[in-house]
Amino acid sequence: MKMRKPLSGIRVLDFTRLYAGPFCTMLLGDLGADVVKVEMPGGDPLRGQGPPFYHGHGMSFLAANRNKRSIVLDLKAAADKSTARELALKADVIVENFRPGVMARLGIAYDDLQADNPGLVYASISGMGADGPDAGEGAFDLTIQALGGFMSITGERNGKPVKLGTSVFDLVCGQYAMGAIVTALFDRVRTGHGQRIETSLFESEITFLVDAGMEYLLTGRNRERWGSEHATLVPYKAFQTRDGWLVIGAGVQNLFEAFAAAIGRADLQRDPRFVKIEGRVRNRDLLYEILDREVLTYTTSELRAKLEAAKVPCAPVNDMAHVFSHRQTQHRGMVQAIEHPTHGEMPVIGPAVKYSECDVAAGWTAPPEIGEHSDAVLCDWLGRGAVSALPGAGST
Repeated sequence: MKMRKPLSGIRVLDFTRLYAGPFCTMLLGDLGADVVKVEMPGGDPLRGQGPPFYHGHGMSFLAANRNKRSIVLDLKAAADKSTARELALKADVIVENFRPGVMARLGIAYDDLQADNPGLVYASISGMGADGPDAGEGAFDLTIQALGGFMSITGERNGKPVKLGTSVFDLVCGQYAMGAIVTALFDRVRTGHGQRIETSLFESEITFLVDAGMEYLLTGRNRERWGSEHATLVPYKAFQTRDGWLVIGAGVQNLFEAFAAAIGRADLQRDPRFVKIEGRVRNRDLLYEILDREVLTYTTSELRAKLEAAKVPCAPVNDMAHVFSHRQTQHRGMVQAIEHPTHGEMPVIGPAVKYSECDVAAGWTAPPEIGEHSDAVLCDWLGRGAVSALPGAGST
């Protein structure tokens, strides 16, 4: 029972490269879909993005391409373009992240396929959206974070704009696309018909503005950059300790009082400048000057123990080593091991969602080598023999 996967039997033809699309299709593969990654000769550019590298593969490629099979097709060659169409007519799902118009020029857009494959779910991922005045513009996560507003609210107070630490909106967009695909597959069960899905990095980021976006829409005010601080809760930020950083969330009244008592500064509870939250917000810089000095007298573990005993929310600012060795990380299976056919066992990040009726991480496979499965895919999907006769195709 646990080996069953929710998307077993679903065929996904993956025309994506870089990050948002591959992350989407990897999530589908995690759930058991047969994901065939179509690569041009030379492969996905993420394969060579680095250093660092692991046996010649960039970290971004390894992070977004497990549980897939790779086939090489030169979509500029007539024979390979014909093969791509044949595969598309056998697919349940197609995912692509070319600029708008590219798939139509190749003859494998949704409108080219829908009549012959009416159950097809066709997802297009772009930088700016499928239509509109800026549809043809390219985008990277960096430019999207700037254009879509996140960099205006990220960074230290009065500091310069800062990009988030990973390509967050590539991944957010990929998650949206994955959820939409599964929704469309569910709808297909009821209607018998597939449909076209469109999403983009730009639209995905705008939805993640959430309360900052609503604040502007309702009041006309732009939110400021607060770093780890909070606009209306004080104290609430990352404090530097003797040996690291500790985030402390003690903005509400009872938590402020507990925090002050735990560090031996109960006098701050009686100071008229700080006794109420309104005063702490108005006098944040003065209060932080006092608290910063106090916190620096402790190590992270010393202060964390005191605050946890006082039931004050706090957490160390962990690096990767501490994250992946954390007892909860280990307990929840957030580090998995997969077997690479040439490099042996390699660790991967585990699934964020668990299911009672299936083990999502069971049977996961390593990110493929370029064209590793070309022969097998053409045999499985099209009943063909060797692929080596196809112009531009590669196999191992």
